[in-house]
Parts: sequence; C-alpha cells; structure tokens
Amino acid sequence: MSFWLDSMVESGADELLPRPALPGDREFDVAIVGGGLTGLWSAYYLLKRSPGLRVAVLEKEIAGFGASGRNGGWCSALFPASTAALERRHGLDAALAMRRAMIDTVDEVGRVAQAEGIDCDFAKSGTLLFARSKPQLARATAEVAEAEHYGVDQVRWLSSPQDVSKPGPAGTMATILEPACARLHPGKLVRGLARVVESLGGTVFEETEVLAWEQGRVTTNRGTVTAGSIVIATEGFGASFRQTHRRVLPLYSLMIATEPLPDAVWDELGIDHGHTFSDFRHLLIYGQRTADNRFAFGGRGARYHWGSALRAEYDRVPRVFEHLRRTLGELFPQVADAAVTHRWGGPIGVPRDWHAAVDHDAASGVIWAGGYVGDGLSTTNLAGRTIADLVTSADSELVELPWVNHRSRNWEPEPLRFIGANLGLLAMDIADLEERVTRRPSLAARIMSPLVGG
Repeated sequence: MSFWLDSMVESGADELLPRPALPGDREFDVAIVGGGLTGLWSAYYLLKRSPGLRVAVLEKEIAGFGASGRNGGWCSALFPASTAALERRHGLDAALAMRRAMIDTVDEVGRVAQAEGIDCDFAKSGTLLFARSKPQLARATAEVAEAEHYGVDQVRWLSSPQDVSKPGPAGTMATILEPACARLHPGKLVRGLARVVESLGGTVFEETEVLAWEQGRVTTNRGTVTAGSIVIATEGFGASFRQTHRRVLPLYSLMIATEPLPDAVWDELGIDHGHTFSDFRHLLIYGQRTADNRFAFGGRGARYHWGSALRAEYDRVPRVFEHLRRTLGELFPQVADAAVTHRWGGPIGVPRDWHAAVDHDAASGVIWAGGYVGDGLSTTNLAGRTIADLVTSADSELVELPWVNHRSRNWEPEPLRFIGANLGLLAMDIADLEERVTRRPSLAARIMSPLVGG
C-alpha cells in the first residue's frame, strides 16, 4: 500500500473500507470503467452539469487503488508532450491553448477541493528543478528559453551559476522554478472526490471487476451495466483489456517515504511546504515535502514486463527502492540516514508517442482518456471536464483542445515492445552515467529519445 493510503488508515479513518459491489444487472446513462481520478472527475463534472444524470463508476478494487492513489502528489501543469512538440503536431495556437488549459487546471483542482471540503493538503508553491552538471544546466537553460519563447509558462531562474546563494541539493549549479504546480496528498484527494460524487447522486461500485465493454454495454463479474455513454478510465491497467492492450504500455514507477524530519532540516534544504522538486537527469526522479514533513520520493527504473503483464509483485523491486534511497541521500546528504518508512509503486500508462489524449467515438458512445505518462494528477481533472462536455454535447473550448481525438499508434507486438521499452530505460540510465563521466550531453540519450518521448 502507498504511504498516501496507509497514512489514512494510520489516522484511524475507515475510508478504505470497500463500497458495495454492483448488485446485478443495472441501467445507467453513463458507465465509467475505473475508479481513479479520470473516472471520478468525469463523474463529478457530469453530475454538476446534469444533476439528474444516472452515473455509475465501476472499480475492480477500491477508488484510488491504482496510479491515482500511488503517485508523487504533483498537481502540475506538466503534459507528456512539450510545447514545441505540440506545436509541430497541432500548430502554434493549439499548442498554446493546451498549455493555458493545463496551467488553469492546477488552480481548478485547488478550487474544487476547497469548495467541496476535500482536505488534501493542497499547497501551491511550484516545482524546484535543480541543474547539477553542465549538461543538466544546458537543459535547464533550454527549458527557460522555451518558456520565454512561447510566453505562457512563467518559468524563471531561482538561482543561476552566477548566484548560487540559494540552498539546494549537493552539487547544484542552478535552480529554476516552475510555479504552476501544487503539492497535495493524492489519497485524500481521490477518496474525498469519491465521497463528493456519491453526494451528488453518482454511484461508485467497488470490488466490481470489468471484464469487457462494447457499445452500450459493460460486462462485469457482478452483472451487466447498460449505458448510452461509456468512459474508459483505466490508464496503465488498460493493458489488461483487448481493446486497449497495445494502446498503452504499463511502465512501473516506484516511490519511498521517509520518517518526518524537523523543520530546521527543511529550512537548511530550502524546500518549503508546497514545493515539489526534481532535477534534469534522464532517468526521472520526483519528490515533495509532505504536509507532515516527510520526503515522498520516486523515480523510474523498474523494467517493463513481457506482454504488458501486471502483477502485484511488480510494485515492489528492492533494487529500485535501494536506488531511490541512495539517490535521495546523494541529493541531500543531511538526510542520508533518515529512516525509510514506506515503499510502494505501480504502473503508469505510456502511449507510443507520449501524448495523452481524450478519444471520443461518437458513433458508439465510448470515450477513452489516458496516456498521462505520470503527469496525470492534474491532467485527469482536465480530462474529466472534457469528457463531461463531450457526453453532454457542450460547445466548449475544452472539446477543441488538440488532445481531443488525438490517436497514438499502437505499441509494437512482442518481442519488439519488450526489447524497445527496456532498451529505453537502460539507455536513460546509461545516459546519466555517460554525462557524469564525460560532462557532455549524452549521445545515448539522443539516439534513444524516440523511445522515451523525445
């Protein structure tokens, strides 16, 4: 179990007790497959727009069991595809519209949480991005330059090679601040949102496994749901279904959490409440200061499994957990001896071109949303609002955004998928080592960039 959900149990809350399962065949207006944030935000906005709508959320485990309850707690404006990549594919106006929508979404999550009484530790202080080598500094400089070029993201230098007075990880040469990001507790958000959906008249069926879907019908192990609109919100677990098996690749991301640390330590580190942080290495890391003063710290590195297999034991890889603990100590030597109290992980959904999407088949009434590549904590909210507009045929700016009806090509069949995915992960690890040795931008990263969203 993730720290987020475990902390809710430790506090004495009974919020993780499963809701009743589907009690047999039922009819609804909208059936949503998946009780994570995409599904719950979709239900929330549908019920806000059309209070009489009959909406059912179908979840195999409990709401928030998947990535929505296991992530790093970054409610950010990040989108898997960069602004430049969006411009190349969709044009400048569409790219800027997408960026503005993502930035607005961060505040929308905070607004709804406050309005609906969801105490999810939302604090918006931005993301600190540390450059700790010359190649990383070059990437930081390029990121600031791209933001200045497009004029939407307010990325700025917090410290530069000429001014390193600000605290930061060991070896930091410069720091940039991306203000459009909030720290939050994802377990409290997803479980709180499920309660709000029920208060609005929606029904959340837990311990109800979806077996298949087709136009107008969702088949589960508890009965059949008929509905005019069906929303598929399974993210990485979509690899388990025939229709979406090759649409997303389930890539595992793992995390650790430390014991709470004194305020004086955080002051020395220069990480305030509301800050999230990362650096510019190739094999992604991400972290935050939790509301109770822990490090919640994660990263990639767990391998892809043959046939897009999903198993509980893949959530826990001792080698990766040890790598995360060692990396945190290298970044912040002051906490190298801090006790690690929680270890967890799970799959994220990666489309072939690293481009999230909301795909609406108007003829069948089926909508698929996902492919967030780990940037889903806020993107799910934008997806939910967009899905609500599509289902209700609203004429809105959201349905004109370039990710609507974007279709990534399928991942290659095995063994090509297995070879390519794991080569990409290995290449990023090698790229970081190469840059530490040569102090030059990695050739391996440039060669393998098409496999990792470059």
